[in-house]
Amino acid sequence: MKTGGPISRAEAARFPAAPPAQADIVVIGGGIAGVMTALYLAEAGQRVVLCEKGRIAAEQSSRNWGWVRQQGRDPGELPIMIEALRLWQGLDQRLGEAVGLRQTGTTYLANGEADIANFEAWMPHARAHGLDTRLMSRAELDGLLPNAAGWVGALHTSNDARAEPWTAVPAIAGLAANAGATICEDCAVRGIETSAGRVSGVVTEKGRIEAAQVLLAGGAWSSLFAGNAGLWFPQLSVRATVAATVPMVDFHPGNAADSGFAFRRRADGGYTLAPGIGHDFWIGPAAFRNLVSFLPQMRRDLRHTRLSPAAPTGYPDAWRTPRRWRLDEVSPFEMMRVLDPAPNLTRIERLRADFASAFPKLGKPQIMRAWAGMIDVTPDQVPILDESPVPGFFVATGLSGHGFGIGPGIGRVMADLMLGRAPGHDLSRFRYARFSDGSRIELGPSI
Repeated sequence: MKTGGPISRAEAARFPAAPPAQADIVVIGGGIAGVMTALYLAEAGQRVVLCEKGRIAAEQSSRNWGWVRQQGRDPGELPIMIEALRLWQGLDQRLGEAVGLRQTGTTYLANGEADIANFEAWMPHARAHGLDTRLMSRAELDGLLPNAAGWVGALHTSNDARAEPWTAVPAIAGLAANAGATICEDCAVRGIETSAGRVSGVVTEKGRIEAAQVLLAGGAWSSLFAGNAGLWFPQLSVRATVAATVPMVDFHPGNAADSGFAFRRRADGGYTLAPGIGHDFWIGPAAFRNLVSFLPQMRRDLRHTRLSPAAPTGYPDAWRTPRRWRLDEVSPFEMMRVLDPAPNLTRIERLRADFASAFPKLGKPQIMRAWAGMIDVTPDQVPILDESPVPGFFVATGLSGHGFGIGPGIGRVMADLMLGRAPGHDLSRFRYARFSDGSRIELGPSI
């Protein structure tokens, strides 16, 4: 089993298929959302082609924490997430250790009474959906995390789970390929084509694919792609740093976090650590364009975000990243096959110190590897799951740092939307037009 870190551009392509000239549906992006949608479409008998500019899951889908959590979700997401957990269980039965699913629970740790109040405010959502979530006293927490220091209580959901992102998503892509999907790595889609006002296909770097439907599931690259097609939705991306420890004593089997740091047990015996809710934001042109839309989120979360000027090149909102290009010329997606930002080493040293303060008997953990990813966020921190104003062109993006766990549910919903079936959930919270129809931006839970 691959251990300790995300998929890199240097790894050989597992899915080197050439794109066909025709398909029923083209999926743009080989992260969890795109891969799961392709799987369900292929199993429904569709001729589906998934195009990935670099490697399957090489960006945020293998750089995330590996949490499969219901706890703390936006109420609009919860029904999809509950379904996603069931789908993960089915994937684990089909793929076994490649998925590595373990229902070891999620624990949010309270640093003080304000955290307890936030946890209590979320409990009605847990009760409404029948989750096994409960508030834990300090004494109860001692039974779950012996010898831990500083926390006054916790919120705990025992049937939440964890999985192994860097092996799970490629294995699921293998299922999609076995079901008939054509998966093309090293195949960037430059743009969509339209005929009579609706999608008629895409142009890739390796040729045109005629298709009546297209799904954009491009993560941090989605708004850049859409902008070249004349479409707009507010999306920015923040850098999130992650580290993997060497194998260490099993002091907690599941997922846990407070405002300072987060951790989860991995299948290889180590822990994945992250600096809690702290992120780094590089200010580029889209930040100014989308300022008004993001103001409510900025007011709430700014103290957890480090701001700095954007680099001139190297990521979607860099100052020199082209915003317009012709479909017969090299696109930004070919210039950056795998978005691989450097980790914030200062944050890693701080989280090591925070860990040692919380677990003095364990001390500072030894780091085996560190990396970073760009998390695509929307102003209300929930995704867009909808058909765009261009008929036949669908969007599944803005998963806002919690897409891995909910990914199977997103894929099932998007597949049914594109097949004209009832999605089975109320998707009004995720409609494309909510940022342009005068609606008030509603932020999700603050836990």
